[in-house]
Amino acid sequence: MTSEAHLRAPPRLAVVLKGYPRLSETFIAQELLSLQRRGIDLAIWSLRHPTDARRHRVHDEISAAVHYLPEYLKDGPLRVLRSWWSARRLPGYRRAVTAFRRDFRRDRTANRIRRFGQALVLAAELPSETRWLYVHFLHTPASVTRYAALMRGLGWSASAHAKDIYTTPDWELAEKLDDLDWIVTCTAANVAHLGQLAPANRQKIHLLYHGLDLTRFPPTPLEPRRDQGGPVQILSIGRAVPKKGFDTLLRALARIPTDLSWQFTHAGGGPELRRLEALAVELGITDRIRWLGPRTQDEVLSLYRGSDLFVLASRIADDGDRDGLPNVLMEAQSQALACIATDVSAIPELIRDGENGLLISPDNPQALSAAMQRLIRNPSERRDLGIAGATRIRTVFDHDHAIDKLVERLQSSLRLEPAPDAHRRIRAAQSA
Repeated sequence: MTSEAHLRAPPRLAVVLKGYPRLSETFIAQELLSLQRRGIDLAIWSLRHPTDARRHRVHDEISAAVHYLPEYLKDGPLRVLRSWWSARRLPGYRRAVTAFRRDFRRDRTANRIRRFGQALVLAAELPSETRWLYVHFLHTPASVTRYAALMRGLGWSASAHAKDIYTTPDWELAEKLDDLDWIVTCTAANVAHLGQLAPANRQKIHLLYHGLDLTRFPPTPLEPRRDQGGPVQILSIGRAVPKKGFDTLLRALARIPTDLSWQFTHAGGGPELRRLEALAVELGITDRIRWLGPRTQDEVLSLYRGSDLFVLASRIADDGDRDGLPNVLMEAQSQALACIATDVSAIPELIRDGENGLLISPDNPQALSAAMQRLIRNPSERRDLGIAGATRIRTVFDHDHAIDKLVERLQSSLRLEPAPDAHRRIRAAQSA
């Protein structure tokens, strides 16, 4: 029996992701679902298979086809070979090879070769109806997208976030900004940083806060279980990686005087989780801590509503990795939960110290502990900061406002057949 899906023409938009689905990237899933609901027909191309044992409800609502590129070229050598045989006939193949060779001279790694191999598969297997490529993250996924776009003579755009910006070499970022058609990024700090790297391409760089899907985070009553006696419930959510500063948070908790009653809950996986658990034992606070591991969005919502205080001790890691504007802070504030965070990266774009939360310097357990003690002792201040945070989320960081702007850009790009400058690109490729 022929279904409506079978009758529909292949999507004209290809969205390239590093991995799909991922529990830690709810903002991407939220965006994909919103694009789908606004009539953008898309297909997902993922560089990696999922590694999380669970998935969010939002992933089940996304109906786009998902294609997986070979994560390692050795896993699909015949597929890669067939793709090369097909891609070498594409009009921009020589130009893509030239770009790859130039990049490889500066980055002689197996990862660089893998990117080009994945690009061969992407370029060869994209349906002929594809008119535009849109990629999340400027590092590996954007390299694959760039090479494939060159081969096919297609336009492409990107969404940049945090790690991809600050751990990618400046030369690579500048050249990608020169080659893509437009880029959105989720913080004003990112806009400024990218603009400094590529001043000639400032007009391509646009601020677009992810925002929060407020239908999934509806307002909570202002008088939940909070402040009803018992230990003050402190919550933090995030992967156990260096940039999250969970070790600093544990040291700050250990400084809280014994006369204050508190319990700390952490939700999230990550490679440093066992080390953090051992540190809690060393600090003598393990009996006050719950380690929940990864949780779904619905479970996380319940955690916000059952907590009194949310803390995120973000820092800039040794390799330059850092948070942009963490979704968990927006989620917590949407539930009128008082927040303490560090003044790293774009966090001050969301939290204004003393108005809708507290900001402290990173890697400062003494200051962080003092801020927590202050709010543990003052439930009325927690309540006021929580209400102010919820108000700011709903007036400034509503996902609907952001997605409308993204839809306009994608629709403008997709309406052009072929894509903007495609004829120029193909001529340049043929003469390369």
